Amino acid sequence: MKIAVCDDDKAAREHIVSLIKEQEGSTETAVFASGEELLDAGRDFDILFLDVEMANVSGIDAAKRIRRRQEKEGRAKSVIIFVTGYEKYVYDAFDVSAFQYLIKPLEKKRFTAVFRRAWKEALALREREEKYLFVKSGGVRKKVFLKDLFYIESANRKVILHTETGIVETYGKMYEWEQAAGDGFYRCHRCYLVNMEQIVSYGTDTIEVANGDKLLLAQKKYASFVKRYMNYARNGGTVNV
Repeated sequence: MKIAVCDDDKAAREHIVSLIKEQEGSTETAVFASGEELLDAGRDFDILFLDVEMANVSGIDAAKRIRRRQEKEGRAKSVIIFVTGYEKYVYDAFDVSAFQYLIKPLEKKRFTAVFRRAWKEALALREREEKYLFVKSGGVRKKVFLKDLFYIESANRKVILHTETGIVETYGKMYEWEQAAGDGFYRCHRCYLVNMEQIVSYGTDTIEVANGDKLLLAQKKYASFVKRYMNYARNGGTVNV
C-alpha cells in the first residue's frame, strides 16, 4: 500500500506518520512539505493525507490537479483524506470526492477509525481496477474490465456491454450479469444494469452515464436506487454527480 502525507507543518507531518505506523508499521509513507512538491513528484498513492491550508498550492487545489491527472491518464483514484484546522473547509472536500476529513488536533480514536476504513477502500479500489468479466462475443472470449463499463443492456435476447472502447454483444441472463458485476452496479430497470462509478446525473425516471447515454430508471426503484447510491458514496465510491 502506497501512502503519502502532505503538510507544510513538520510537526503535523511527523504526527500523522507516527499514527500511520501504529496502524501499519511495515508500510512505507512518503512525506511532502508542500502541494508543489507533491505534484512535482508525479506519483500515485493509494491513500493520501492532504493538509488543506498550505501556502501557494492548497490541499484542495493539489487534490483537484491530482484528480484531473488520474482521470485523464485512466489511473486509479487515490483515497484522499483532508486534514484541516477549520470545519469551514469540509464542504470543499466533496468537490474532489474526498474520502473523509480530519480536524486538527487529531484524535487518535477518530484517526484510527478513518484510517481503517480508508485502507479497506483502497484495497477495494485496487480490486475494482483489476476485476473483469470474461465475455464471449463473435466466437471469441475477451476480457472486459468493470472500470471500463458504462452499463449493460438487455435487448432482443442479446446482452450489450457499453464500454469506453465501444459495444460488445453477447448472450446471457441479466441476473447472472448482475451477480458477476457485483456491488458497484445497480439494476435500475429490467433492461439496464448501470455502473455507479459512471453516473453523472439522475432524476426520478432517468440516469445519465459518462458517455452521454440516458437509461430508464424504473419508478418503483427510485427510492431504493437513491438509498443504494448514497451508501455507495458514503463508503468512498467514486461520485460524479
